[in-house]
Amino acid sequence: MTSTRGGAVVTGAGRGLGRLIARLLVDRGYTVLVTDLNRTAAETAAAELGEQAHAYTLDVRDPEAVTAAREEIIARAGRLDLWVNNAGVLITGPAWEQDADTRGLMLEVNAIGTINGTVAAIEAMREHGGHIVNIVSLAGLSAVPGEAVYAASKHAAIGFSLSTLSDLRLAGITNIDLSCVCPDGIWTPMLHDKLDDPASALSFSGKLLRPEDVTAVVASVLDRPRPVTTIPRWRGAQARLGDTFPSAALRLVSVVVARGRRTQHRLRAAADARR
Repeated sequence: MTSTRGGAVVTGAGRGLGRLIARLLVDRGYTVLVTDLNRTAAETAAAELGEQAHAYTLDVRDPEAVTAAREEIIARAGRLDLWVNNAGVLITGPAWEQDADTRGLMLEVNAIGTINGTVAAIEAMREHGGHIVNIVSLAGLSAVPGEAVYAASKHAAIGFSLSTLSDLRLAGITNIDLSCVCPDGIWTPMLHDKLDDPASALSFSGKLLRPEDVTAVVASVLDRPRPVTTIPRWRGAQARLGDTFPSAALRLVSVVVARGRRTQHRLRAAADARR
């Protein structure tokens, strides 16, 4: 397809969900900057996506590097129309068992990385408009035992996103949309190595999503921007209910975690049977 749109940036696009989102955008006619901290992953993904995709090594924690990525896509496409903050890190366990570097990594990638990308995109979109899509998580809406720092980083990401959207509207800027997509656990490399990890049980307690499920929702959000979209909707409602009534949620947490651990065991058994 010949490009009929401007440029798009997708962070963490070397594999998994990010790569599928990049494919969606190429199919829609964007010139796409496929960014990843892993140079080889970015180059492999871009090569698979064709001439409209371009690999770029990016550490989203570095604001100067993020700005350089923005300038790169503008140089290639003429303008920036879409920025997708997808890069994320999940390391499980109680906060008191994690060292400062581990806690800092999640906060910097998941929260600061989202802030860096959003601010860089807004600066480029002020004149002609655009859309920023932040891939957050249901962990940004409620308590997540076993993933406390991850949840903190995602709460920060959604709080920043919605507050920034409010600031845009108060400033009279109506041509920039900002959408948060909050999926349940996704069966991507982020969870592939968590089957034996009891601290990850809550991520397995609902409906494990395929990356394609989330990509389809991203497509709908591109067509109709919304501040927050949860996947699936019933889990979003459940997360919000737990956040509204935290004492009741605490009493139920052991039941929900037990359900997640049963799913982990079932998936582990299935994986072992295929070997």
